[in-house]
Amino acid sequence: MDKMMNAMLIEAFGGPDVLRWQKISVPKPREGEVLLKIRAASVNPVDYKIRSGKYPAVKANMLPYVLGRDVCGDVEACGPGVTAFAEGAPLYAFLGIDRGGYAEYVVVKESEASSKPTVLDHPSAAAVPLAGLTAWQGLFRYGGLQSGQRVLIHAGSGGVGHFAIQFAKARGAHVITTVSEQSVDFVRKLGADEVIDYKANDFTKQAGTYDVIFDCIGNQSYSACKHVLQGRRVHVTVMPGVGTFIRQFLNPLFGAKVFGLITSGAGDGLEYIKTLIETGKLKPVIDKTYPFAEVAAAQEYSKAGRAKGKIVLEL
Repeated sequence: MDKMMNAMLIEAFGGPDVLRWQKISVPKPREGEVLLKIRAASVNPVDYKIRSGKYPAVKANMLPYVLGRDVCGDVEACGPGVTAFAEGAPLYAFLGIDRGGYAEYVVVKESEASSKPTVLDHPSAAAVPLAGLTAWQGLFRYGGLQSGQRVLIHAGSGGVGHFAIQFAKARGAHVITTVSEQSVDFVRKLGADEVIDYKANDFTKQAGTYDVIFDCIGNQSYSACKHVLQGRRVHVTVMPGVGTFIRQFLNPLFGAKVFGLITSGAGDGLEYIKTLIETGKLKPVIDKTYPFAEVAAAQEYSKAGRAKGKIVLEL
């Protein structure tokens, strides 16, 4: 008889009321996978978008579906061929779209995980993978950000943005960010060199030039921003539409580069991030921590867009 676990899942798309605790079978790790006993998971905007049916990668034929993209926990068992981790090892990971972390256990591919940063507890480490990898890939893999360049990070106080500010400062860039007035002190403490109150000033209409614009909220198109870019000019957005991908395909024809970012799980990226955390160059900021039973409240708080840093669920 299969071992059972508690999981928070959806059987239909909709509002917070579609979230359900269910008993489901504990998954079994296959070749190159580990079974992780989850200690904490984080809440990201993608979670309520999936829940509401507004995330194209998760369709009705995938229901019932367990939400949650990033986790931290301890290895319960190793599948065949696993060499990087042993039973009992604390890991943090960014899960593929086919699995969710709002559960007691989840199967994690060896390539998706890294050992937990030693200076963080499980909830703090769970806050890192998705937002941290999004910031890392957006700035460096796509943005090619270099020391001395000027980067504009749009929405710098959020989950992705607060990591992006710290990454950019660690690389030696000059960091400008947009936030609301209430978050100015917060982002300055993270290392922002200049802060723009987006409610009072539209950066696309201000004098100023940037080498890279990283839009962490996805509401400023390249066409709106292109006149404030300079040099090699790169615009990266976390919410790409069809037009963004068409323009990205045409990048070789233009001086300016446009990229729509779809974050991918990468253990090597988490290893790099872990090094920055352990050397004091990067620190996740936790806005609120909820028990797993209050997933709905955590998602609604995320949806409101008021969080400074990350929202975490603790099992």
